[in-house]
Amino acid sequence: MFSDIRIKNILFILIGSGIFGFGLVHFNIQNNLAEGGFTGITLMLYFLFSIDPSISNLVLNIPLFIIGWRVLGRLSFIYTIIGTVSLSFYLWFFQKYQISMPLTDDLTLAALFAGISIGIGLGIIFRYGGTTGGVDIIARLSHRYLGWSMGKTMFLFDLCVITLSWITYLSYKEAMYTLVAVFVGARVIDFMQEGAYAAKGATIISKHSEDISKKIMQEMDRGVTILKGQGSFTKQDQNVLYCVVGKNEIVRLKNVITSVDPHAFVAVSDVHDVLGEGFTLDENKKPLTK
Repeated sequence: MFSDIRIKNILFILIGSGIFGFGLVHFNIQNNLAEGGFTGITLMLYFLFSIDPSISNLVLNIPLFIIGWRVLGRLSFIYTIIGTVSLSFYLWFFQKYQISMPLTDDLTLAALFAGISIGIGLGIIFRYGGTTGGVDIIARLSHRYLGWSMGKTMFLFDLCVITLSWITYLSYKEAMYTLVAVFVGARVIDFMQEGAYAAKGATIISKHSEDISKKIMQEMDRGVTILKGQGSFTKQDQNVLYCVVGKNEIVRLKNVITSVDPHAFVAVSDVHDVLGEGFTLDENKKPLTK
């Protein structure tokens, strides 16, 4: 079990927890903004009863540690323990040695900073197999078994907690800005989960498919996959080309296609987390250092 633990993962989980904790203390707490999930509950306990978030974060997560152990497995459980404990440490540390960054006169900026910092922090933690407990565990489970977006799942839970926070201690203005911060954070989490190597995928149908594929490989040095298809109306067999290129190459790809067949059918879609030759590996199958 311990041989599977990666120091790199632990390091990035610690970094992500630090960014998350910094954002909570300096943008949420200092500007009286709430948060969603179990973190939002810890902030609620802090604002209503002055309970230290670093302590309540640990106490609230104990039941979910059991779920993490039984469902996510031992390795994920260890990473979750590291993420949760390190977050509590950072919450304690940044409260003790915090920088004054009040933005109460500009809650839009405070909400953006809060959402971005929390989104980046959680995005890093998730990407390296960790969680900070609470709804993070539920979001990982829904992503793994139901295919739901982690950011979307967290947003739904967050909305419930924010509503409760608004009923108990937030003004309507602070509640709305909190919702903005949570939405921004959810989008940032999804962006980081989708991967840095985002690209465009093109599906091409043409009577000149062979000429198009040759020209793409020659002029763009990109691979093309030839799929076998059949026209629904004509019932004729037809080659279907599929090609993945970088976002900055899509216009060039269209020009290559139209130079061969101006009447070609081309459908372009977003492709996320692209791995392999030309994106994360070079022609010798070695990792690219981008």
